[in-house]
Amino acid sequence: MRLRRMLAGLALAISVPLGATAGVAGPAAASFDPAGFDFWVDSSMGPMKSRIFRAADGNTSRVVYALDGLRARNDLSGWEVDTDVERALTQAGINVVMPIGGQSSFYSDWNAPSSFLALPPVGAPSSGSGGAQALSGGPGKAYRYEWETFLTRDLRNALRDRLGFNPTGNGVFGLSMGGGAALTLAAYHPDQFRYAASYSGYLNPTGPGMPEALRAALMDAGGFNIDAMWGPPWDPRWQRNDPTASAQLLHDHGTRLWISSGNGIPGPRDPLRNAVDAYHLTNAAVLESIALTNTRAFQARWDGLGGCNAVFDYTPIGVHFWRYWVDQLYKMLPDLSANLG
Repeated sequence: MRLRRMLAGLALAISVPLGATAGVAGPAAASFDPAGFDFWVDSSMGPMKSRIFRAADGNTSRVVYALDGLRARNDLSGWEVDTDVERALTQAGINVVMPIGGQSSFYSDWNAPSSFLALPPVGAPSSGSGGAQALSGGPGKAYRYEWETFLTRDLRNALRDRLGFNPTGNGVFGLSMGGGAALTLAAYHPDQFRYAASYSGYLNPTGPGMPEALRAALMDAGGFNIDAMWGPPWDPRWQRNDPTASAQLLHDHGTRLWISSGNGIPGPRDPLRNAVDAYHLTNAAVLESIALTNTRAFQARWDGLGGCNAVFDYTPIGVHFWRYWVDQLYKMLPDLSANLG
């Protein structure tokens, strides 16, 4: 009964853009950091942009990838728009790579371009509700998402060849959608990623009710058909992209993990100035409660494998907001710095 209530809440929560939800309680928007530069790489998806922030000490051996959430934009990463964490990372001698785009992609290789009833995309991406965008064109619809291939081959090699970045022993972290993707990438590409972190991630997408909830989420966040992503829920690709199912690989590889989640309880730093804030805060609380359930499922699996080499941080308060993810990054930074390069 409790799970059904939570999933019903998720269906309500995803009707509000995650960017709006996350932005309400976030720090002052950085929007654009001139210290970064655009880095374009050809791929099967066409030219793809990343934002690069060089380590302050000039090294090229310490590299971390920062993955965005479900409503990733096509111009800047949420990490740059809503935080200034790149400044702390670069001052710690870490090169930061922020891939741009990938809305609703889970940073995975999809089975096919998103479509409904085999209808071709019509025109450019449209604004409005997810339903209004279901037949529009754009990323993931005019072509097949191949994000895992891009991140682990095209971008990785270009960073090595053009900037001299170390292609091995990197780190990867992400929030929400990006949290689960970070662990999946590390599980299947251990030479590239020795460190992986998830903040409020959905780490058990094959868990009870999750495929249905994610179907609604992808429809709302851009009008995507989840069947084009990993097929029906019984397709083995769902298991492959479920960090709880691939925990054995992470354990066997000795991947260093940092896993965090709030509990859905708002704190004194969360604004409650008006009814709009209250609505967003309620949605963010529901999203974080489900992330907590997913994270607990992953930890149960991890502990069953013998645990070790992972930090699990459950905060006494915390909802699905940038403020809490920034707090986690600063808390994680010494551990990340000690395990790169």
